[in-house]
Amino acid sequence: MDHTEPATDVLRYTAFSADPAGGNPAGVVLDASGLDGAAMLGIAAELGYSESAFLTAPPEGLGAEPGRGFTIRYYSPKAEVPFCGHATVATAIALGERIGPGELLFDTRAGVVPVTVAAAADGGLTATLTSVEPKTEDVAPADLAEALAALDWPAEDLDPAIGPRIAYAGARHLVLGAATRARLADLAYDFDRLDALMRRLDLTTVQLVHRESETVFHVRDPFPVGGVVEDPATGAAAAAFGAYAREAGLVPQDAVLTLHQGDDMGRPGVLTVSFREGDARVRVSGTGTRIAQ
Repeated sequence: MDHTEPATDVLRYTAFSADPAGGNPAGVVLDASGLDGAAMLGIAAELGYSESAFLTAPPEGLGAEPGRGFTIRYYSPKAEVPFCGHATVATAIALGERIGPGELLFDTRAGVVPVTVAAAADGGLTATLTSVEPKTEDVAPADLAEALAALDWPAEDLDPAIGPRIAYAGARHLVLGAATRARLADLAYDFDRLDALMRRLDLTTVQLVHRESETVFHVRDPFPVGGVVEDPATGAAAAAFGAYAREAGLVPQDAVLTLHQGDDMGRPGVLTVSFREGDARVRVSGTGTRIAQ
């Protein structure tokens, strides 16, 4: 008798781009009810994307409309992570194609994340996630020095207007400002050294930022703790950076920011970060599309 378990249906979507060759790809499992953590990690490792998302039934009392609330877990190829913005957007787009636009609620390890899926002008879908309550903290001088050493960045290459800081909006990210676009484009770092520092500080990525104009930024995210050199489009880091930028007075309280990411990797994507007056949470929006398998 054949006792083989049925194969898990693993979808592949890219987030923050309408082009399957752009943005950040994620694995999406819409029914992970038969998977334990080890199985989820195995699927994420086999896919090799920076993160994959796995949906199961929502907890009691989540408050979502029937069929529009879920528990969601995120795995990189090396470990579970508390929150992942691009995999959230990818999952929301996948759900929107199946159950229609509207409101979704995701119960994550970082907290409850609402997502709105809407029709886009080009006929596709966009997803807007609302972060958990953000916060920021100082970076110890020794930790900053170690980060710069691992990146091989001289201190004078930093943008003094974007002070180093650790920012959180579901996951922790070290924000460093690059004084020039050329500095941002030249990324060749010590993988193991940066990985060790990030694990000690419980960082998910390092958010490297160059400011083009008042509301337009270029960003890159080394992600050695996830087992990949660089994340192509990072929604969680975009939310964290948005919170930091508003708190630091770099942008207006009700601004809409455009973050370009992935250009230097050949996977361009666009992340839209927005705020609402009186609401500390940050909204991150983007499109997405299915990747042919």
